[in-house]
Amino acid sequence: MRRRKQRRSSTVEMQMTPMIDMVFLLLVFFMVSAKPVKPERDIPMGLPGQVAQEEVVDIPDEARVIIEPSGQVVLNEQNLDEPASTSLPELRAVLTRFRLSAENAKTEALVTLAPHDTVPHQRLVDVLNACAEAGIRGVTLAGATDE
Repeated sequence: MRRRKQRRSSTVEMQMTPMIDMVFLLLVFFMVSAKPVKPERDIPMGLPGQVAQEEVVDIPDEARVIIEPSGQVVLNEQNLDEPASTSLPELRAVLTRFRLSAENAKTEALVTLAPHDTVPHQRLVDVLNACAEAGIRGVTLAGATDE
């Protein structure tokens, strides 16, 4: 009797189950042993800036700008700039400080313009430009004054 030779397959099959188990074990090991990344935190530091007021300071509700017939600009009874000045640097500086103090007090900076009847329109436009450059949006026009 002749025995038949069994054919051996030339392909080798690799078992995938132990390899997958090993990969999961390695994954779990690295996840457990890794340090969690600490998020960046804010560094407490004092920055230079404006200090909040502890006491309430009375700030006038609005600034009144009177434009006299000569072209002189008067802010709250204080003469500012020369009548021939078109850029009005003093008025801009005072209005900027007024706006900043109103912002610190959490109120709106209001300006009332009271031009005399004979004031040229260009002078009124110069004052309005100074208000805009100072960042004041609450500008109103009043009637003529008898002064």
